[in-house]
Amino acid sequence: MKFIFSCVDKKDHAHVRAENRPAHLEYLGKFMDRVVVAGPTLGADGESMTGSLLILEFDDATAAQEFAENDPYKLAGLFAQVTITPWKQVLPK
Repeated sequence: MKFIFSCVDKKDHAHVRAENRPAHLEYLGKFMDRVVVAGPTLGADGESMTGSLLILEFDDATAAQEFAENDPYKLAGLFAQVTITPWKQVLPK
């Protein structure tokens, strides 16, 4: 099952994102066979990072939650909010 991970950064935490980006990308690298899409959300300026949007495939919600809990960004306290939602891909087929 695919899951959407919608993460919102805490205000004024760009330094936390920058400091933990290498660890976050290394962590995601361990799940590349499960990644559908992943990337930062951006502010109105089109450049400043405001959060993350990921879609990954896991066997169940427990595995998805475990993935989110162990993300270095989460462990560093970057996120104000993380929402995990089951998702069904329709397109592209």
